[in-house]
Amino acid sequence: MTVTARLAEIAELGRDAERGGYSRHLFDAADAPLRDWFRRSASALGLAVEEDGDANLWAWWGEAGSGVVATGSHIDSVPGGGAYDGPLGIAAAFEAVAQLQAEGFTPARPVAVCAFAEEEGSRFGLPCLGTRLLTGATDAATALERVDAAGTTLADAWRASGRDVAAVGADPERIARLAAFVELHVEQGRDLEDRGIPISTASAIIPHGRWRLEVTGSGNHAGTTTMDQRADPVVAAARVVLAVQQEALSRPPARGTIGKVQVIPGGTNVIASRVVAWLDLRADRDDDVRALFEAVLAAAREGVEAEGCTLDVHEESFTARVDFDAAVTARVAAALRPEFGEVPAIPTGAGHDAGILAAHVPTAMLFVRNPTGVSHAPGESARDEDCEAGATALAAALRELAGGA
Repeated sequence: MTVTARLAEIAELGRDAERGGYSRHLFDAADAPLRDWFRRSASALGLAVEEDGDANLWAWWGEAGSGVVATGSHIDSVPGGGAYDGPLGIAAAFEAVAQLQAEGFTPARPVAVCAFAEEEGSRFGLPCLGTRLLTGATDAATALERVDAAGTTLADAWRASGRDVAAVGADPERIARLAAFVELHVEQGRDLEDRGIPISTASAIIPHGRWRLEVTGSGNHAGTTTMDQRADPVVAAARVVLAVQQEALSRPPARGTIGKVQVIPGGTNVIASRVVAWLDLRADRDDDVRALFEAVLAAAREGVEAEGCTLDVHEESFTARVDFDAAVTARVAAALRPEFGEVPAIPTGAGHDAGILAAHVPTAMLFVRNPTGVSHAPGESARDEDCEAGATALAAALRELAGGA
């Protein structure tokens, strides 16, 4: 089989007719079939599958003991996302195991292929939910209170899926069994395309913060309220959007985005009473993100108050800068050298489960070239030959890290 063929098996799951691309979220209609695909893929290779209390899937090659070398990614997507972000890392992991089995490799350490839950955070607003719960980075009780756009709590969704809410939370024994983790991912940018090479390792994940902004004004009739008598939170929110753009532009290479907005009550002939917007800020260092946030907040408050509105701010998550394990990354790079020569280690502005696990487990990442550079959108891409190269690279990494005869 090939990576491309494995991805073709799920090509129709979670397609989004309105946005294009894929919308695959925790416990939605696509989630169970995607989990079934994971189980079938593992079974075909003789791997035993289990699901932990945090809805993460583990496929075991060898006994599920200690000293585990794990690999994998996630099966969910952003709304209208691409075909590769997440599933490529899982398909390549299964293909890497298949290649190693075909050559008669016997790992000295157990190998696990993982599919982590809700990495994008698109349904319940918390990225890397499965690994945050697993590692204890997020309190289980607090996470279970989170609400999706339909008003469903994570706890209710968990129960409705047939899972045990009491099992949710940190699993230090499982984490202690891991000796290394390597995540393969499509590059979210054009660095490799510009360099003309198919594969790299990762050096770091730049820090990333998410905030929920609530702008409150005065709801009223669109036809009877004169322009000078309005406290319109939509206009105030527009000022906030511009403040984010201006402040991020003034601090290159910082990035600031508002990509999700809710207007309440949402009538065409109604001046809104409230706007909720989600702010995403990233920069090279933790302090840079915090400084950018304070600058955005000051400019946003000024703009909101100028419209006669008020602003409430709630931090939803903050992921500090992650520098990947130098020793594991060097071993992976050395394992790739016979096939790919010297590969660079490049930073990324995108968050990953590897970034959460890195605080607890020696962790590395591999990137596969993306010719468009587009990610989190239908235009995301990877050449078939580069996907296969990714599996070959991951097989080399597992061969090195898992040892064996």
